[in-house]
Amino acid sequence: MPDLPSAIAAYFEASADADTEALGYIFTPDAHVHDEKQGYVGIDAIRNWRIETQAKTPFTTRPVDVYDRDGTVVVSVEVSGAFPNSPVMLDHSFELTDGRISSLDIR
Repeated sequence: MPDLPSAIAAYFEASADADTEALGYIFTPDAHVHDEKQGYVGIDAIRNWRIETQAKTPFTTRPVDVYDRDGTVVVSVEVSGAFPNSPVMLDHSFELTDGRISSLDIR
């Protein structure tokens, strides 16, 4: 795994059903996630998104590269699972506030 900021490393290491307390160390209270044309705001919504996404189509992630794009931490991730064209490479663009994830955009 590339050398990642601690909150981002924790995001990739956390189980899909991590509780809100654990996610509170990773995300800011008002964090937002954008994935598959949907938006999720706040710890509870992010937790539900993680659980539902993993239940719908189980997958694994493997960060392969990290770089800075104008203050945004972009992690190139290999995503493998039970979906067409697996594995795929997706960029996860993170913004951090006080060491926690305040924004995540997956493309």
